Amino acid sequence: MRRLVVIAAVLMWVLPVLGQTKRPFTFQDMMSLKRVAEPVPSPDGKWVLFSAVDVSLEANTKTPHVWAVPAAGGEEREIITAQNADRPRWAPDGKRFLFLSTKEGGSQIWIADFDSSSGTVTGVHKLTSIATEADGPIWSPDGRNILFASNVYPECTDAACNQKKLAESAQTKIKALIFTHLLYRHWNGYKESKRSHLLVIPTAGGASRDLTPGDHDVPPFSLGGQDDYAFSPDGQEVCYTANLDEEEATSTNNDLFIVSVNGGLAKKITDNPASDSTPLYSSDGKYIAYRAQFRPGYESDRFRLMLYERKTGEKKNLTENFDRWVGTFTWAPDSKAIYFSSEDKGEAPVYRLNLPSGVPAELTRGYNDDLAITRDGKTLLFTRMSLLHPNEIYGQAIQEAGVERSANGMGWTAVTHLNDSILSHASMSPAEPFWFTGAENVKVEGFIVKPPNFDPNRKYPVKFLIHGGPQGAWGDDWSYRWNVELFAANGYVVVMINPRGSTGYGQKFVDDINGDWGGRAFEDLMKGLDYAESTYPFIDKDRECALGASYGGYMANWILGHTNRFKCIVSHDGMFNTESAWGTTEELWFNEWEFKGTPYNNRELYRKWSPHLSATSFKTPTLVIHGQLDYRLDVSEGFQLFTTVQRLKIPSKMLYFPDEGHWILKPQNSQLWYKTVNDWVDQWVGQSHR
Repeated sequence: MRRLVVIAAVLMWVLPVLGQTKRPFTFQDMMSLKRVAEPVPSPDGKWVLFSAVDVSLEANTKTPHVWAVPAAGGEEREIITAQNADRPRWAPDGKRFLFLSTKEGGSQIWIADFDSSSGTVTGVHKLTSIATEADGPIWSPDGRNILFASNVYPECTDAACNQKKLAESAQTKIKALIFTHLLYRHWNGYKESKRSHLLVIPTAGGASRDLTPGDHDVPPFSLGGQDDYAFSPDGQEVCYTANLDEEEATSTNNDLFIVSVNGGLAKKITDNPASDSTPLYSSDGKYIAYRAQFRPGYESDRFRLMLYERKTGEKKNLTENFDRWVGTFTWAPDSKAIYFSSEDKGEAPVYRLNLPSGVPAELTRGYNDDLAITRDGKTLLFTRMSLLHPNEIYGQAIQEAGVERSANGMGWTAVTHLNDSILSHASMSPAEPFWFTGAENVKVEGFIVKPPNFDPNRKYPVKFLIHGGPQGAWGDDWSYRWNVELFAANGYVVVMINPRGSTGYGQKFVDDINGDWGGRAFEDLMKGLDYAESTYPFIDKDRECALGASYGGYMANWILGHTNRFKCIVSHDGMFNTESAWGTTEELWFNEWEFKGTPYNNRELYRKWSPHLSATSFKTPTLVIHGQLDYRLDVSEGFQLFTTVQRLKIPSKMLYFPDEGHWILKPQNSQLWYKTVNDWVDQWVGQSHR
């Protein structure tokens, strides 16, 4: 009898623990995750280098470190510590690798000696001490040189001149700037009379040489992705991307140039009036693959995969009949195929294209990027994320004929597991896709994400998220800035629609937003929400809030004047007045394409789609968010919206960041952003509003 009592007591303690539900995902969880960058396989195929960023909420910092992991999977090890180490790249012999570090002030190139047998670093030394700093370094295939970018004064011909001008700028009490052309500021900073140039330095040390002198940026501004420059296999030539048009603010005409590693006159090898970028040489040296768009002035034209034959100068479109955007790509070591990722219906599958005239073959789905192949050609490496998990590195066995399927039927294995432990304790829900009929009877995709510990018999309020771009898309991918799991965590159903203009559904679907910002896209969004309300009985359609940033902020502003179905609105960095937005932005090509001209030669279209002209219909409580350093959509757009809703006596609040741009990136600012946004939504549609 006593034994039964003891067993019963033990079960009373054990069973609740075994059946314990996971807790909702928190902001602190998100800040604890390591942010894994692209895989860099060693020449011998044994190791993979990568950087991972640690976030300190208390110190308000993000610190990268270099890690190594066996290519076959295994224990990850941080091998460059306490040095802000980032962007590792192998030397061709595999005995060293370079990395960037700000350890001694400013971003400089360092070299680490590596023991492949033990996977350890045996020593490090600093290579550059350039006053204008170093970025984006790559090692030449012959091991003799390192190519890197630096923001220099175009009138300077040597490092001493640049150092002198930087010192003068730091010492002067005059902070005024003189502009002589547009694009004088970009994204979140002013140009300050400097240009990005490509420099080359011997790996043995010595003076660097500027390979791209002149008053233009090489490479052009980029928010990330594949490098816009590359070495030839013999290390004697560099191919790079540059835009030499006189009016850069209205031009997307990037071209490819080649120049000797010893310097000299560069040769332009493309004549396309739109964008040519991201060159990459084949291993046999016969070709340069690159991405191209064909419509000048349109940054969201379809990205094609092109092939340039170095001997003849012939160019070929490899994806003429592939109606998707080509993303990150890499050559097979035997130069017989190219692997690339491409967005498709909320995912980014990997494709293989056999040369010379193959058809892209899908190898694996999921949301994949940052492709690399081991030198022996046996393993494809890439990063993969999902709505449930940030980037980790994955590997997939490949063979000459295609993919070598593993026993699990998927062909891929996880190489790193840096974030598994933290995420194992969090209750998270996958994105469930649905399709409905949108404007003009076109099929449109949406996604729904349920809250933790979901109860189908309950009614839940809705956060209706609207993506930016407008040429972007929701999908099965991770975000630190608009994290869907955090939005769902405090008891909300999240609904996301990919309306007209979204990527991954063909170029016509993308183009349907041009000149029609508040038309088909608005109808798609409303019909998508209608469908969700009628299909999912747990949605409380009387408690819904619309949230958007960038184009999503524009659409939030448009919604404010065109429907009262929402109980609240969050507008982050949104365009409010289309005419003033044209005059205060930097990338004029964007506005002039989307609104088919300027406000002075096509004012009717600008005014047709300007949210501020519907102010007399505004009624919904609105949270306005904007950053002072946002030069894509100037902070004045947020101020105009806030002034308007305040004058109309509409319940409203503004969250202003003096030290952020288009994105909220600093950890403590991000914490405040999430708290303010979620508190605002709770105030109007939370549990007290049942």
